[in-house]
Amino acid sequence: MHPNPLFRTEDRALLEALIDEIGFGMVFLTTPDGPRVAHTPLLSTGDGAVQFHLARANALSAHLDGAHALITVNGPDGYVSPRWYADRDTVPTWDYIALELEGRVRRMAEEGLEGFLNTLIDKHETRLGGAPWRAEEASAAMWAKLRRGIVGFEMEVLAWRPTLKLSQKKSPAERDRIAAGLEAGGSPALAQLMRRLAV
Repeated sequence: MHPNPLFRTEDRALLEALIDEIGFGMVFLTTPDGPRVAHTPLLSTGDGAVQFHLARANALSAHLDGAHALITVNGPDGYVSPRWYADRDTVPTWDYIALELEGRVRRMAEEGLEGFLNTLIDKHETRLGGAPWRAEEASAAMWAKLRRGIVGFEMEVLAWRPTLKLSQKKSPAERDRIAAGLEAGGSPALAQLMRRLAV
């Protein structure tokens, strides 16, 4: 988390929306073999927990149950050029949105994993539009093979640490120029969030 309190928020609905919109993150844990990270789809339960699954063979899978871990969710980010400032006697920076979640992890029961998978599939299939693929289209043998290869987990989030670094220290006119520059430079999502959130 960025040390400047200007870049933080207590808006829990916004943080839940970030998890929902991004839907993917990284789980970090120090194992007996050293620090490890796993990349995984995420699903917020809406009541202070985040669910995810890993391959059974993942280096973290054997160590997560009962552990205190860290999840990060990275939102849009972009390079900010001094050319967009009124005073160019400065240095470049990076604007970004990120969320760190710290908490206790427990392994899901099989029925919990089944529900998680179906919810995750339905959520992302719906976003694609058109006729969605349904889990029932996979054969029982294929579904059983998938289930044997993965482990489901749920983190009880004890600390939410967001960073919304959106050039808040700049004037409104400079923020407008920065947003326009980010948009032109290929970071339209960050520009849109800057216009909406950094007021």
